[in-house]
Amino acid sequence: MAEIIQKDGTWVFDGEALRLTPGRDKNVGLLRRELGELLVPLAALAGVSFEQGKKSGRLRLRLRDGADPLVHATGGRLTEPHDPYQLLVEPDRYGVAEYFVDEVRNALLLDQVPSGPVDAYLLPGPSVPLSVSAGDGIAHFDGEQVRLEWKWQAEDSKSAAGPRTLPLADIVAVEWQPSAGLENGHLRFTVRAAPGKVPPKYDPNAVELWGFKKDPLMALVAAAVQARLPHPAARPAPEDAGPPGESPAPKPAPAAEDDHDALLRRLRELGDLHRSGVLTDEEFTLAKQAILKRM
Repeated sequence: MAEIIQKDGTWVFDGEALRLTPGRDKNVGLLRRELGELLVPLAALAGVSFEQGKKSGRLRLRLRDGADPLVHATGGRLTEPHDPYQLLVEPDRYGVAEYFVDEVRNALLLDQVPSGPVDAYLLPGPSVPLSVSAGDGIAHFDGEQVRLEWKWQAEDSKSAAGPRTLPLADIVAVEWQPSAGLENGHLRFTVRAAPGKVPPKYDPNAVELWGFKKDPLMALVAAAVQARLPHPAARPAPEDAGPPGESPAPKPAPAAEDDHDALLRRLRELGDLHRSGVLTDEEFTLAKQAILKRM
């Protein structure tokens, strides 16, 4: 087991999953505190890294595409104070962080966890019911429908239309966008049969965000809805669809040469890890045999 305890949070790895617990330090982002403890299965990881700095270092987890509804709904745009997959590390714990990275990487290697996308969510997303107030509205989600209520700062067109109720069955997609510079952010729901997109300021299916403290909490609503929508891998891409009434065209299988080259690269990586002392002789032999069997 590997463990690193910091003011920013505590990460524990037991060989099968990582338990991420946010710290109580005042610099811990509001979203991380509200999200609480996360259990990330090893199969959801694409990689882990540690970056050293003069004042502090940073541990980062990289999840496989499609594994986490929060990452998908936010498009990976969560910044450091709010990103649950980053951990600030104090200089006197750099050695512990490097050991933690080695343990996770060894497990990924020995379990032969692929780094490619997945076709189902491996994390459940935030629990419901949820209610968040930010920007020009309040978003409620009970697992079956989204209700949007407008504050007095909302545009007249929204206020005049009154609260908006969106059944989950009518929602096609959800998107959270943070404010950046002079551009406001938004939480937007794409609804079936809705007209083309209009600016979030006037869109009755969107909450406009102005860059205030509670804006990141809207990402929790986005993730909770995303977790209950069909997984992106289950939706056929437009270019894959055939003529009306026909099944989508099958995707070509990957070339055997490409797979062979990937296995050769993996073998070279194993050799580098073994020479650098990261892998023991036994671990290197087991991992190499598994790759040779696939070849």
